[in-house]
This record gives sequence, structure tokens and C-alpha cells, in this order.
Amino acid sequence: MINSDGVRLGEQAARDLARTGCCEIGPGLTEAEFTRIEREYGFEFADDHRAFLKMGLPLNGPLPQTEGVIYTHAKPWPDWRDDDPQKLREALDWPIEGVLFDVEHGYWDHDWGERPEDRAEAVEAAAVLLAAVPRMVPVYGHRYLPAGHGSYGHPVLSMWQTDIIYYGSDLVDYIHHEFGTPGPGPDDSRPNPRATVPFWRDFV
Repeated sequence: MINSDGVRLGEQAARDLARTGCCEIGPGLTEAEFTRIEREYGFEFADDHRAFLKMGLPLNGPLPQTEGVIYTHAKPWPDWRDDDPQKLREALDWPIEGVLFDVEHGYWDHDWGERPEDRAEAVEAAAVLLAAVPRMVPVYGHRYLPAGHGSYGHPVLSMWQTDIIYYGSDLVDYIHHEFGTPGPGPDDSRPNPRATVPFWRDFV
């Protein structure tokens, strides 16, 4: 069952994005499209992310502003309806591939035991371990939310290899942060962001 609070959060984020006028927004994803996407790519959208995309599918828009980052994909919003399936898979694999890149260059998680001396063996071992960590789903550029039907309200994370930071306490706060919309009023009681998804929370 989809959580009604998660639906409200996602719908508010969609309305706030639409008010900015920064992006082309197409028709929202249908239930049949959600079913196809989740089956084809092997994950389930979080409830707020799902509600956000059901309200309207963001398409063209400005590239995220990140110092030192050069984007190879001119459309930062994942087009779950019409984009090249390979590009969507690459976006879904991006967080894991980023960690593996850092493993190749010396990173090793303290929970993984002893690092193999051979670099290639270390990457191979890390890939096996990373196959079990929670799936992250692209929101915009390299901003991600955890997958998970029945979940909502997670902070949006900006993910660049193992350099992972908060980019919003939740999806609504993220839209305010990324696109410069007015933030919540003084009565807002949302706590400071705290990532709860296993493994990825250790980086922030």
C-alpha cells in the first residue's frame, strides 16, 4: 500500500517544480508505465518519488551546477518513458560504479574485511558486496533517492563516487534547493537531514 503522506510529499514537490517554469514537464507516468519500468529495471520507486512522477514527467531543464563536473548527457532528468534503456541503466548503476572507481583507486569499506592486495581482485570483491546494497534511483543528474515501495521522505543525495552529500532533507526541500524556489516558512518543523538507507548513509 502506498503511503498517503508520501503521496502528498511527492505531489507538493511536483507542484513546486512546475511553478519554477524551469523545465519542460510531460504527462505523468501511468500505472502501466510504472509497472513496466519497475519490472524492466528491477526496482520500485519510493512513494514520494512515484507520486512526483505521476503528477508530471520532467524532461528538459538546466544541468545541475556542480564545480568540476562535466556532463555527457544533455538531459539531466531521466525520461522513464522514452529514454534509451541503456542510458537509464547507466544512471541506475552510477552510484555503484562510482564506488567501484574509488575502490580501484584505494577506497575500501571497513565492514568488508581485509582488502585483497591485487587491485582487480579488490574491485571484483567489492562488486559482489555492492550487489546487496540498497538501490538508488536517479531524480535529476546525479541526485538520487533510495528505491523502495512503502518508503518516503528520504533525503535527496548528491552522489559522485564516494563523495556523497545531502542535497535536500526530502524531495520538497530538494526542489527548493536545486531550483531556487522559496523554501519552507518559519513554521516548518522538518528535522535536519539524516540518511537512513544502509551503506549509503555512512558516506554523509
